[in-house]
Amino acid sequence: MGEYLADLGLDALSLEDPAMERITDKVAALPADATYFSLEFFPPKTAMGFSNLRDRLDRMARALHPLFVNVTWGAGGSTAQKSLELAEICQRELGLTTCLHLTCTNMSRQLIDKALDDAKALGIRNILALRGDPPRRAEYRDSNEPDATDEEEEFVWAIDLVRYIRKTHGDYFCIGVAAYPEGHADESHPLGQSLEHDLSSLVDKVQAGADFIMTQLFFDIKAYGSFETTLRGHPSGAFKDIIIIPGLMPIQGYQMIKRTTKLSHAKMPEPLMARLDSVKGDDEKVKSVGVDILSELIEEIKEVKSRTPGPKGFHFYTLNLEKSVSFILERSGLIPPSTPELDVPVSLASPPLLQVNGASPTQTLQELERRKSSVGSDPRNRVIVLDRPASYPDYEATALEASMPAEPVNTRANTLAISEGEGVLGREATWDDFPNGRWGDARSPAYGQIDGYGVSLHVSVAQALRLWGSPKTTSDVSDIFIRHLRGELSAIPWSEEGFNDETDTIRESLVALNSKGWWSLASQPAVNGLRSNDATFGWGPRNGFVFQKAFVEFFIPSADWQVLLAKLQRPEMRDHICFYATNTAGDFVSSDDGQGRPVAAVREASTNAVTWGVFPGKEIVTPTIIEEVSFRAWSEEAFGIWGEWAKVYGKGSDSEKLLEAVRADSWLVNIIHHDFVEKDALWDLLLLE
Repeated sequence: MGEYLADLGLDALSLEDPAMERITDKVAALPADATYFSLEFFPPKTAMGFSNLRDRLDRMARALHPLFVNVTWGAGGSTAQKSLELAEICQRELGLTTCLHLTCTNMSRQLIDKALDDAKALGIRNILALRGDPPRRAEYRDSNEPDATDEEEEFVWAIDLVRYIRKTHGDYFCIGVAAYPEGHADESHPLGQSLEHDLSSLVDKVQAGADFIMTQLFFDIKAYGSFETTLRGHPSGAFKDIIIIPGLMPIQGYQMIKRTTKLSHAKMPEPLMARLDSVKGDDEKVKSVGVDILSELIEEIKEVKSRTPGPKGFHFYTLNLEKSVSFILERSGLIPPSTPELDVPVSLASPPLLQVNGASPTQTLQELERRKSSVGSDPRNRVIVLDRPASYPDYEATALEASMPAEPVNTRANTLAISEGEGVLGREATWDDFPNGRWGDARSPAYGQIDGYGVSLHVSVAQALRLWGSPKTTSDVSDIFIRHLRGELSAIPWSEEGFNDETDTIRESLVALNSKGWWSLASQPAVNGLRSNDATFGWGPRNGFVFQKAFVEFFIPSADWQVLLAKLQRPEMRDHICFYATNTAGDFVSSDDGQGRPVAAVREASTNAVTWGVFPGKEIVTPTIIEEVSFRAWSEEAFGIWGEWAKVYGKGSDSEKLLEAVRADSWLVNIIHHDFVEKDALWDLLLLE
């Protein structure tokens, strides 16, 4: 082992040195021509998602060996606590060097101090210092709150956090800062977004004590090439030797990447968008093309980085999904090598391709027809077939395969195969591979807020005022929702997106609902067995059929809710609808409740697949599921957005009073109609007296 470590330029003591937990020290220990990568995760909203993420992290750590992982930060309250819990799992349980995000705006010095002390107690030595949402101290301060004293730190920009960490903790923490290859802006449609505009503040952050730079996601290699060239040649010399890690997001879905690039202001070059447009109706092909695009982008980044000596790093925004990330890392040659003596969790050279089952060095793992370890790892016995190949490999094995000794389940190659979705265990590991927004399965590690920063309007105060004005009555609020439905407003506080073609089929029903003062947040029409390539409703692989139950989610005044509740609880509705409802006080009602019936008649908690598809050679795919646990998790955020909107107008203003009163009086209701054959059944129920 000593000779092996010496060949790598390491010694046994250096691996035990606590200083090696600093990202800069780990990178410095790598050979100059090495590549490495890091992975980013966010805390899921539900306990089940959190538990499943722990298993996913363990598998990805063993299969991929990232140099470090990032954990996103939720400002304040339970979200921040979940970030720390996830960081503890990564750092302490799994032994992964962990970098904790920390946003500083709209947080007190006391909260910053606690977060840093908690990180230190967990052994975390790396912090990514971020600004977070635009600071709105004046809007957040209670009228009875005293003004800040001279001793109170004012956190407005990320540089304030960098300076404060250095002042209070010295060099204990390795501090990273964010950069934007295409420039940063708070507006959804920025006019002054440019790298040149950001440079002075980035110089200041580095000179204040930042140790490395991590970029926002991008897809434009020309923009990134210009970014690195500009920084390395900057006259200040601030960036000459600093670590710059490009941030990359695997393309997990067509609508998801469109939303993400819009929120992050990252340009998708037209040739790349054309490739995605050509397959947008087939989710599997979107992922496959996405793997191609990211793999090509990595090779182009390697060329840019070859101009600067030193190891080349890459950061991946995983969205808590593993399959695409694993494919990209393997195809790009970024997965570090391992040895029988010691699995060193760092990339130590451009690694050779893994050899499994006697593969030649030129074969990739995907090219192998079958992994040796799968013989012993399937959770069932298989039938041995003679004189023909196995027609159903998950259930049959040839005589040769049956005689092959099985490897342990947790071998490196087998774990990678599982992460890439191979075999029965792979399907079980990547069952949530096609997330569909917040109404995905609440058991999924990918269930939750994708940016990890908690409740937010995703727009600046100035833009909020331009979009929504200053509502004074509930009719003003209704008008905002209706204008959004009509396409006259680009966003409402709960959504920054326009509507897709399928919403056109129920738009007038939604307008009628919102005209009643029942403000809709999410909905879909009923679909009964349309082909998967249908121009409006199609999704998934070709030659399949897709189905949808109609549902709608909306805020409703408490008086109206009592009338509607009585209607929903009629005996004749019992087998036709499912509903969940809650208010900001935490009261909860659902169709699963007893409603005065004998205990034996009370239903178990329902799970509603509201979108599903049937495809050749596949089990039924259910990407959209609504159930109590996901509804409860979302409702906390949905009501919180009323509060964020109210803060735009300042304490005591007429608009702030209106929005807070609406939040206090409203119920959030989700109603699902099971009769997907009758496309108007849900709307007749809600709109006809």
